[in-house]
Amino acid sequence: MSRLSIITKDRAQATVEDMYKDLERRITASPPGLCPIDLTSSFLKMAHAQTCGKCVPCRIGLGQLQNLLEDVLDGRGKLETIDLIEKTARSIYNSADCAIGYEAAHMVLKGIEGFRDDYMEHILRGRCNFGIYQSVPCVSLCPADVDIPGYIALISEGRYEDAIALIMKDNPMPATCAYVCEHPCEVRCRRNMIDDSINIRGLKRFAVDNANFIPLPDRAPLTGKRVAVIGAGPSGLSAAYYLSLMGHHVELFEKRDHLGGMLRYGIPSYRLARETLDKEIETMLSFDVKIHKGINIGKDISIVDVRNKFDAVYIAIGAQIDKKIGIIGEEGEGVVSAVDILRDYGDEKYHDFNGKNILVLGGGNVAIDVARTAIRSGANKADIVYRRRKADMPAMKEEVEAAVAEGCEIYELSLPLSIERNEEGKVNGLIVKPQIVGSMDNGRPATRDAKELPINIPCDMVVIAIGQGIESKDFEKDGIPVRRGVIDALASAGVVDIPGVFAGGDCISGPATVIQAIAAGKVAAANIDNYLGFHHVIETPVKVPDPRLSDRVPCGRVTMKERPADERVHDFLLSELGMSLQEANQESKRCLRCDHFGFGVFKGGRIERW
Repeated sequence: MSRLSIITKDRAQATVEDMYKDLERRITASPPGLCPIDLTSSFLKMAHAQTCGKCVPCRIGLGQLQNLLEDVLDGRGKLETIDLIEKTARSIYNSADCAIGYEAAHMVLKGIEGFRDDYMEHILRGRCNFGIYQSVPCVSLCPADVDIPGYIALISEGRYEDAIALIMKDNPMPATCAYVCEHPCEVRCRRNMIDDSINIRGLKRFAVDNANFIPLPDRAPLTGKRVAVIGAGPSGLSAAYYLSLMGHHVELFEKRDHLGGMLRYGIPSYRLARETLDKEIETMLSFDVKIHKGINIGKDISIVDVRNKFDAVYIAIGAQIDKKIGIIGEEGEGVVSAVDILRDYGDEKYHDFNGKNILVLGGGNVAIDVARTAIRSGANKADIVYRRRKADMPAMKEEVEAAVAEGCEIYELSLPLSIERNEEGKVNGLIVKPQIVGSMDNGRPATRDAKELPINIPCDMVVIAIGQGIESKDFEKDGIPVRRGVIDALASAGVVDIPGVFAGGDCISGPATVIQAIAAGKVAAANIDNYLGFHHVIETPVKVPDPRLSDRVPCGRVTMKERPADERVHDFLLSELGMSLQEANQESKRCLRCDHFGFGVFKGGRIERW
């Protein structure tokens, strides 16, 4: 008899492995709003199925926990049951032999802390606090509530203008989002249960690129009301569009020479072409919006004077000032802000980085954008220094991959200590301290000292890209409430205790995404309209096609391609390529039409007007 033998997976085990993958996809596609106690019970049952049976806390304790959760769900629980669940879970956490037991208990403890009110609601009133107000996963995760299944269905039939009209009902910047949106709508796409999420942003771009014209709805009769919008970024522009569409007279105040905010002054043209942005802004402001450029509200004109001249004011000043990193050698020649560089490029003031070795400090989209911009401007090298792991960078993964392909090296787990200068005061290096990955901090691992010697990375220029702040001091001086550096506004966009003044976008949330800023402008427009005594309805006559039944065959996702790296690094033309007609037809037909099938036909699904 052989001493050893090779163990191979039998058919049953191979099937179980496939089931694990199916389960992973199902969890990925789990929509917001599900009962958290029901989910906890389901996860706990799976954990109990994984136990080997060796230790009592896991073998017996997890079963008891599951029974207690079922008591809560079935109406047999009492308030004391919550305390018993917590005590049992804590006992298992402290005594279980392996992670199967103690991590399952930890999950239950997190739930007791995070949604204890829901436990009480189940016990006292027999109902759940959570609700699926929008049952279509992609729509529920789009901050602007765009009818995504609807416009994908229109694209599949070649009705590109109608698709744009449907998008603009909720998002007046379809072209901008087609190129730079971070597409949160794709995260829990139900298609994940079959194969992979729909390439929603790619389909939107196909519609934008192939529409012959931009359809605009009819403007409502003039109301005689005057609204001032401060800031011409995505939030301010969106509010101006909807308010002018509603018939109000809108005046837009922008302190810079061009409109667009961070779309122009923060996103390079190889990602969003200036002509595309300018054309979209022109369309948005076609309802007689009056534009004031080069006026800095708070300095040239006080917010009080503006409020006195208008019936309502919307503040959407964005987040456009840089932050300092606070290390030795930061002040002086050769150390610049990424925000300042990208702002210059927005004004078409191009820097000459020819032959320079540049280090960019940061891990977000701005850091990636400025590094790729420097490469296109002749830099010999434009590398990125980040204190965490590459996998933890908040920048979009596809942007990180593109930067690496263009020659940007990423120094991960490197904490900047000081900037070295030569006798002439010029930058000649960056001292970094190696780090190692540490304990988890808000969902991603923190870092700690690696107990290794500092490293000197040679360079002759350092670019700081560690975040942006809000320029709110002048507004605070004029009585606008500011808390922790951002304007204090309600969820309705109304500024606290100042009737008629509204604020939204980055200036109340801190730096966020383009689609979040657009959604803030939409919310502000609706509530300003109500404040002015109206209730204009925004809708579109576009009819969405009926769903097909041939959309369930597993099929791979169409991914976006880019121009070759050695070609695109020499210009600022668009680096990403659009879909072909064949690809768009195939990808659009993968949509499962959750607006029709399942709960979407009853609740949520299609919101035809707002």
